[in-house]
Amino acid sequence: MPSRFAVSNIGLPAGDHTAMLPAVAAMGIAGIEVAPSRIWSTTGEGLSPGQVSAYRRHVEAAGLKVVGLHSLFFDHPELGLFKTETRSASLDFLAHLSAVCRDLGGRTLIWGGGRRRGAIEKTDALNEAIRFISELCRRIESHGTCICFEPLGPKDSDFINSGFEALHIAAAVDHPAFAVQLDAKALHENKEDTSAIFLAAKDRLTHFHANQPGLAVLDDGPVDHRKMGNLLREIGYEGYVSIEQRLLNEFDPLSDLRRSAAIAKECYA
Repeated sequence: MPSRFAVSNIGLPAGDHTAMLPAVAAMGIAGIEVAPSRIWSTTGEGLSPGQVSAYRRHVEAAGLKVVGLHSLFFDHPELGLFKTETRSASLDFLAHLSAVCRDLGGRTLIWGGGRRRGAIEKTDALNEAIRFISELCRRIESHGTCICFEPLGPKDSDFINSGFEALHIAAAVDHPAFAVQLDAKALHENKEDTSAIFLAAKDRLTHFHANQPGLAVLDDGPVDHRKMGNLLREIGYEGYVSIEQRLLNEFDPLSDLRRSAAIAKECYA
């Protein structure tokens, strides 16, 4: 089965963009990856079940499905992996988002920002990440969701800059609620755009971001998406390829997404 395609809602206007969803489906897109703060002004406990179910209804009425969440901490910079004072609150927030993901009909929660280690030694940071994720997995295992650390380039994070680091944590946690995600621009920036990480992650890889530095249109940057598609095909990947592209033209947001959707189908199908 070829990969399925999704787009992130960061490429759509903030707030109510539901009228555009049928046009997204018409691009040959199957899913929406949700940045919660792109829809709701409150993403914590103040987010009501009614708001969640209403968005799901709009997505599914357009012939799409929610595949998962990303940009988890965008509106909560006080939370994160190494925020000792808010560790408990961070666990509570992620467990809450896991339930939101479940109720939207999604599965994956992609954790990118909110994990800078600063002065913490790398070994200590890895051990804390394993403890934190292990505790979180016990809390969300009944949701049917899974969380993934997103390997990022050195400009975006000082912790988990390699797919192999994410894979090491996944192997240590060894729980179905924690898996591996890969990101095209980070693979390029970290010089990991080779078969080695794809082969190593084959059995745990559950989500893939197709993107360019700056989250531009897929043909506007150094990432070789044809190569990425070949690497995914080599391992028989059947999950979602999600186009992570920011809103580039507020007057005509769909034209850029349409261009990237065509490139994604050409390179990854």
